[in-house]
Amino acid sequence: MYDIAVVGAGPAGATFARLVADRYKVLVVDKRLFPDTSKSFAAGKCCGGLLAPDAQRMLSSLGLGLPKEVLEEPQLFVVRAIDIPQRTERYYQRHYINIHRQKFDRWLLHLVQPNVDIRLGWRLRTCATENEGFRLVFSQGANTCTEKARILVGADGASSIVRKLLAPAAAQPRTYIAIQEWVETESPMPYFSSLFDPRLTDFYCWTIPKDRHLIVGAALDPPDNTSEKFNRLKRTLGDFGFRMGKTVWREGAFLLRPMRTGQVTTGGAGVALIGEAAGLISPSSAEGLSYAFSSAMLLATAVSDSLHGFEKRYGEATARLRRNIFLKNMKSHFIFNPSLRKLVMRSGLSALDLHLP
Repeated sequence: MYDIAVVGAGPAGATFARLVADRYKVLVVDKRLFPDTSKSFAAGKCCGGLLAPDAQRMLSSLGLGLPKEVLEEPQLFVVRAIDIPQRTERYYQRHYINIHRQKFDRWLLHLVQPNVDIRLGWRLRTCATENEGFRLVFSQGANTCTEKARILVGADGASSIVRKLLAPAAAQPRTYIAIQEWVETESPMPYFSSLFDPRLTDFYCWTIPKDRHLIVGAALDPPDNTSEKFNRLKRTLGDFGFRMGKTVWREGAFLLRPMRTGQVTTGGAGVALIGEAAGLISPSSAEGLSYAFSSAMLLATAVSDSLHGFEKRYGEATARLRRNIFLKNMKSHFIFNPSLRKLVMRSGLSALDLHLP
């Protein structure tokens, strides 16, 4: 029997496993294979691959420095905010680290100690409680295996099967479909763009340069005609100077947006949820890496001395993350309200005068 079974080997799951590996017998399972690829695009997490300042601070807290092979060109220091209907735009100074997301996740997983049992390409199918913990059934194609663990950690993202199986009654954050396309471009613009258009979404859209490609993405409401809205976004970008070639990769995934703190669920009864599986993601920017690292560290501290009673300790420790979600929701009222956004952008407050050739 394992002490801890972790479902999901992304930043939250890999970080937690690494922090507790010296005290517990740990199993980590992920449906992905984490291929060692040199491509900028590969099947995996639908993510723009930017490390925001909050995530950078968390990496500092973990004592980690990024290896150069996970970095992506160009590095970004400017955000271009565009209000599409009002034809208003401003530039703001921000420091993001541009990363290759697949290589970043693979690097974090390689930091996990050899004594952790890592199984890739396996999916959690069923989970049942037993006297001493959980009986877990995993599948890989036609093969199945059964394992037992004292506690279960769900680090499996927005579509968390752990949350669905063991916390089905928990309040669910609002769900969007994130669509991204990688398009060829000869001269990618050296900034991250945030695009706002309430005719497309009440959240936001984005562009991110990646070497000779440009990521075009949008967070869209699933009941609507998402493909048509995404295509409309791409057609609109030409009006703002974006020059795009053929699409070489398209990806999509569910994206959570907690609209109130009650939609964050940390688990219970032997189960802990971390990262986006818990609903921990910024409702104003959809940034999730800082919450992945934070929740992994808090859970590791909660189980540091004993697994007994860890649920209460972890729940109390995450109160500050829920407060942060509350504050980000307050910020959202300014960002996504067209009238307030118009006032802020037209004021030019904190904006840069960018001199482009």
